[in-house]
Amino acid sequence: MAQRGQGQEPPYRRIAAEIRRRIDLGELRPGDRVPSARQLTREHGVAIATATRVLALLRTEGLVLTRPGAGTVVAEPRREPGRAEPELSRDRVLRTAVALADEGGLAAVSMRQIAGELGVATMSLYRHVRGRDELILAMADAVLADAPLPAAEPAGWRARLDVLARAQWAVYRRHPWVPHVISIARPQPLPHGMAHTDRALRATAGLGLEPQVRWHVAVTLMAYVKGIATNLEMGAQAVQDTGLSHEQWVDRQQATFQQLMAGGGLATMDALTAGGVDLDLESVFDFGLRRLLDGFAALVEGRPGVSPGR
Repeated sequence: MAQRGQGQEPPYRRIAAEIRRRIDLGELRPGDRVPSARQLTREHGVAIATATRVLALLRTEGLVLTRPGAGTVVAEPRREPGRAEPELSRDRVLRTAVALADEGGLAAVSMRQIAGELGVATMSLYRHVRGRDELILAMADAVLADAPLPAAEPAGWRARLDVLARAQWAVYRRHPWVPHVISIARPQPLPHGMAHTDRALRATAGLGLEPQVRWHVAVTLMAYVKGIATNLEMGAQAVQDTGLSHEQWVDRQQATFQQLMAGGGLATMDALTAGGVDLDLESVFDFGLRRLLDGFAALVEGRPGVSPGR
């Protein structure tokens, strides 16, 4: 492994210096986006941890900040001495953490980075959250709160479950890190997450199903949506890392796939891809959800009162 020569700047400082220079020259003005952590990994060939450290250093220096919905942008010049900063609150801490996670994933979220972004001492954050574990759960609940379920429910159990599943999918698409936080095996005390579970249970009321069956329907539905959604972050990161859309990547791999299929043993796959396949994560989610609800319909309409083990 190559070693850095004595006196040579570490990569994160060199990259930060380049961005700092562009800000000083006015190439990047207040409000302009700076490269995301994933862009830096692609452009400079560094690890995501190094790229995250670049942005953390620039935040500590007050040169950039993370703006929800916009990513990391050039900050306005520092406030004049004596001018009060906005009061620190739990909501500000959560919003800042969510913005960091939306841009760089959960790896980009640390108490130190949040403090640097807010311009406060790290220890001051502990007045609002007890630690990173509590922070991550609170972040997940906050984004669920930002996407409230419709007050008026549609008629019929199937339509209600469909609306619920698609609402969860929409949250996961906006915040691809969330499915990596939500646990099916170990339920978490998330008020807005629990509201989704309650809504799923309420959808099957009056159908003659045993309580255990209603619980299995609710949890299976949420597990399906979460399971598909765990692929969203990986897909987004792949686009960032390669600079290629999913369609462009498949096109570039086409010759390799064809060579593998021509090697034998994959005749069925070869035959079914001959005319092209219209397949993406959205279509897989939609297809699977419809078939899952079809299965629930067979249970509801054909075998009321059945237990989950049968």
